[in-house]
Amino acid sequence: MAVQTTPAPGRFTFVQVAIALQTLALFFQAVTAGALLSSSLGYQLHDIGSKVMYGASMVYVVAAILAWRPGGGPARPVLHASGFLALATVQVILGVAHMSAFHVPLGIVMFTLSVLALAAKVRATRAAAAA
Repeated sequence: MAVQTTPAPGRFTFVQVAIALQTLALFFQAVTAGALLSSSLGYQLHDIGSKVMYGASMVYVVAAILAWRPGGGPARPVLHASGFLALATVQVILGVAHMSAFHVPLGIVMFTLSVLALAAKVRATRAAAAA
């Protein structure tokens, strides 16, 4: 039985959706971090967003595993997703400890890495579809 490993044109893979969700959650965290400084609602939104971001990182790991194991894809995305989950864990610990000097720069690094991972995945999928 033949298995299609690239999505049909105009479709997205589960990994792309997971990375996009993670990237959006990180962007939301950046916005609510600014709101933290001006309102009490900002704290609640940032707290909820942290849980969504952590959940999105877990979904990314699951998506990478599902693309790797049954689909026969490369194992490297699993390592990237697992590394990102480790960064998210450190980020949550730093946030709970109110260590802003490390929490904020790590958040910027995580957002940048997530955008780069999403761009690379979209580019790779488009190249595979064009081939």
